[in-house]
Amino acid sequence: MTVHLAPFVAFDGFAFSLGVEDLVARLGPPERQARNEAALNEYDYGHSVLRFQDGGRLEEITKRAPVLQVGSVAIPFAALAAFVRAQDGGAFERAGFLVSPLYGIAFVPEQPDWVTALARHCIPTWRAL
Repeated sequence: MTVHLAPFVAFDGFAFSLGVEDLVARLGPPERQARNEAALNEYDYGHSVLRFQDGGRLEEITKRAPVLQVGSVAIPFAALAAFVRAQDGGAFERAGFLVSPLYGIAFVPEQPDWVTALARHCIPTWRAL
């Protein structure tokens, strides 16, 4: 399955302008809803987890991404870490995640193919971890 990323704009059909009400109208109630350690409200649909601030601003979208499509480039998850390290000189590691400020993603290379797309304003928070 190929998942499309437009950095800081959209991830697999979810735009970062999406609000909680629009999400629930689109997908129905989540399988699970909780507040995480980072004080974000998680809406877990099994195939996707979206995290919002209390004010409703979308912060993160997490999905399985066996193949990540960025523009015309398709990157298999197994090659994503090497791709990020080669293409993004600002990439850094935090809490086991490889974070790419250029592509606006965070993922654990040694884990299954979950990728988290980040809102642009989230990068400094990840950097400060």
